[in-house]
Amino acid sequence: MQRLIYGLARLMALLGGIVLVGLILLTCVSVTGRGANSLGHADWLEAAFPALSEAIIGSGVGPLLGDFEIVEAGIAFSIFAFLPWCQLRQGHAVVDIFTAMMPGGLSRFLITFWDVLFALVLILISWRLYEGLIGKFGNGQTTFLLQFPIWWAYAASFAGSVVAALTGVYVAVLRLAGLVTGRHLLPVSGGSAH
Repeated sequence: MQRLIYGLARLMALLGGIVLVGLILLTCVSVTGRGANSLGHADWLEAAFPALSEAIIGSGVGPLLGDFEIVEAGIAFSIFAFLPWCQLRQGHAVVDIFTAMMPGGLSRFLITFWDVLFALVLILISWRLYEGLIGKFGNGQTTFLLQFPIWWAYAASFAGSVVAALTGVYVAVLRLAGLVTGRHLLPVSGGSAH
């Protein structure tokens, strides 16, 4: 089971990273195109170098159509894709002003409590994403500019949320077992403490 969960978490993190790099490149191209288009329409360039201004405008350079729609869907998927690996590695931000001074048993109990609660929240999110996916699939709604079906973004996010929920349940079960046995079956915290 451990190999399956870690393998799924790694795969999702890699997919999320690939999508995120693609979104970064897409955004850079779109912003560069938007900047070049603005430069071509600049009053000072039209007055000083009209041929250059017309060449820039005539090239058709500009922002990519629907870039924000792709970024919106891709970021949602990436967030859910990174959650399983972050949960396994206890990479979530931790504010431990008071808990750092607590005895070990109480600290382990609080960590277990939050991991169980987080697993329940991930299950709730997956369920609601599934309901949204079914609703969007049934109504044929599309994005405004690119006209791709909205359910595609819901499906991608739902897939990531299912792996995140499975990972959350896995971590919660191991935390509960560790609390009962007194052993550390997972790292206590590798997160970013603040």
